[in-house]
Amino acid sequence: MIEIKYFGAVAEKTQCSFEKISSSELSLQDLLQDLEEKYRFEAMSFSVAVNQKIIPKAADYKLQTNDIVALLPPFAGG
Repeated sequence: MIEIKYFGAVAEKTQCSFEKISSSELSLQDLLQDLEEKYRFEAMSFSVAVNQKIIPKAADYKLQTNDIVALLPPFAGG
């Protein structure tokens, strides 16, 4: 199982704070494409973290069982 957590505007768009998918050998790119088709994020801006580490969306990253993927709103510094 891979857990996906949603925060901020992304959570509002999906109307949930998390979901779990049963998959193995899934790339981060494929997951993001599937979520885009499901929720139509359009021009929404968000960062992606896997196991609490920010991962570039364009990275060739392979997800593993028990990974936690978080879609995070833009951060403001201060």
